[in-house]
Amino acid sequence: MSRESVVAKRYAKALFELAQSNNAVADVEKQLKIVVEALSEDAQIRKFLALPNVEVSRKIEIIQGALSDKVSVMVLNTVELLIVRGRQGALADVYEAYTKVAGDALGQAHATIYSAKSLTAEEMSKVAAQFGEMIGKRIIAKQIVEPALLGGVQVRIGDRLYDGSLSGKLARLEQVLKTQAL
Repeated sequence: MSRESVVAKRYAKALFELAQSNNAVADVEKQLKIVVEALSEDAQIRKFLALPNVEVSRKIEIIQGALSDKVSVMVLNTVELLIVRGRQGALADVYEAYTKVAGDALGQAHATIYSAKSLTAEEMSKVAAQFGEMIGKRIIAKQIVEPALLGGVQVRIGDRLYDGSLSGKLARLEQVLKTQAL
């Protein structure tokens, strides 16, 4: 485990405990997502925050102006703290760690469902319910269309991948045939 991920987990746990004491766990997660997406979409802001010759107070002033009406004080203070400590690049890792900590505490998990074609809302909820029952948590799912799968689905929950895709089955069949041919 890298040093950055350990640091991100510490920030995430501290933010989670603060959010939990204020009954704002889900709100903080949404707000963190907004901040991470905003920073990932804007290369100029990322470059600005990484510039060593710009004073930290100026960086914080810009961030406060951009985020103060969009996020809570808890999230804003966390972002500011990361900037002060020169760890603004770890914000996405903090968000990932926060979703894991919050999910574990609330009995939910995030999943990515890969499919060859777009699934309906009903199909998504069925897949989420089936995997939720399997792991004993409520699944919050997002979908990514991946035509190379040919059919079926792959579901990634944390670091586990459940492969029920046609391309996965064909690859496994190919491996079996290769080992039997030897």
